[in-house]
Amino acid sequence: MNKTKFLLIACTVFAAMSAHARDTEYKLPIDDVVNGPEQAKFAGVKFYFGKHKTPAVGQQLGEFVTNKKTNAFGKADEDACKWAMASALIQFAEKAKSLGGDAVVNVRSYYKKDEFSSGTEYECHAGAMVAGVALKGEIVKLK
Repeated sequence: MNKTKFLLIACTVFAAMSAHARDTEYKLPIDDVVNGPEQAKFAGVKFYFGKHKTPAVGQQLGEFVTNKKTNAFGKADEDACKWAMASALIQFAEKAKSLGGDAVVNVRSYYKKDEFSSGTEYECHAGAMVAGVALKGEIVKLK
């Protein structure tokens, strides 16, 4: 088989696979990540998911979105989702610290700009190659 034919076949197969890409939605426990092995990387910043009651807010520092993806190839979807969620929380923590904040309140899933708010679960989407978590929340300085 010549090189041109091979490339044409490979491109056709890849395009067909992409057209039917898997996008499985999961609702997974927040506690598995917040209390998981990566928690030290977002220590010093508290997270309040959904409409959970928060301590008094001293200063609002802005609403932000994080959208983290991770390689899901060869990993269980739930494991890839936990990694993406931990990465999203780490990014929020770093942003909060850089702004002088110590908490992120009203944290909710924001996948493809669709909000899902829960005090116990986050939304993750996993495919054959990538898993992703998007969050939206308000960074604050507590009193």
